[in-house]
Amino acid sequence: MKTYRFGIVGYGNLGRGVELAVQQNPDMELKAIFTRRNPQSINAKYPAYSIDELHKFRGLLDVVILCGGSAQDLPEQIEKVACHFNTVDSFDTHASIPRYYEKVDAINRVHGTLSLISAGWDPGLFSMLRLLGLTLMPTGKGYTFWGKGVSQGHSDAIRRVPGVKNGVQYTIPKDDALQRVRDGEEPTFAAADKHTRVCFVVAEENADRKEIEKAIKGMPHYFDGYETIVHFVDEKTLLEEHSKMPHGGVVVTTGKSANGNRHMMECSLTLESNPEFTSGVLLAYARAVARMAAEGHTGCKTVFDIPLGYLSPQDAAVLRKELL
Repeated sequence: MKTYRFGIVGYGNLGRGVELAVQQNPDMELKAIFTRRNPQSINAKYPAYSIDELHKFRGLLDVVILCGGSAQDLPEQIEKVACHFNTVDSFDTHASIPRYYEKVDAINRVHGTLSLISAGWDPGLFSMLRLLGLTLMPTGKGYTFWGKGVSQGHSDAIRRVPGVKNGVQYTIPKDDALQRVRDGEEPTFAAADKHTRVCFVVAEENADRKEIEKAIKGMPHYFDGYETIVHFVDEKTLLEEHSKMPHGGVVVTTGKSANGNRHMMECSLTLESNPEFTSGVLLAYARAVARMAAEGHTGCKTVFDIPLGYLSPQDAAVLRKELL
């Protein structure tokens, strides 16, 4: 079995999840963790280095997994990393993906590297389910419901708001909206019709809570347009009651055949740990990117461009025998 060498940029919840996932992927060899913090301050099982030392690993890594947040980290990290390394990330600001894709692809084309963007479970796995459902039922309608669970991207966005010391955001689907879809109504929803966003925020001392709430509710692509509830709590309450990171969701496609027969395809995901599951997705796609790069592929890719067989450590013959 071929071994692929990779590095991690960022050692938050997602970076720690990738480090953990290595235990279940013996063909993936974690060579280094890169951080903006003092490398000696992080409790990692693998060698840790300053992000400024990443360039020293050129030619030593098949792929680098970027584990920063979408709001600010990834747009900056990708510029520094994709010019030297093949990369995988989980950029999850849906409305900004086309622009982000163009930016990353331009870097890849100049430097001859390969990048896969938005490779989490949504965007990522759910994206494939949406594509599959609407391809099989071309006159149908597709719906995605997220939660109940903690969104890493939205929680990270909260923590970037001035005056916020810590914060967690729950995405909660509206049961009546989901039931209407399952009943075959094929309704048309506005953003706020399907989900409620509930935030638990620890404010800095003397911070203006009204301004914090206003900034959160008005944040484009994250909270603007959604029913958003902001609760201010102390740090002890946040850690005791909101430290776990469950999540999940449902993708539903409904449609009819040319003879009028009704069909529904529903796929769901229930996660006890969002970052640990997402890290498994990233590691599988890192394997795929390493394989495709070895074949000479360059440019920016999404999950729509990656053959499913490239995700597995098994070769094609084994997959045909055991899974087809």
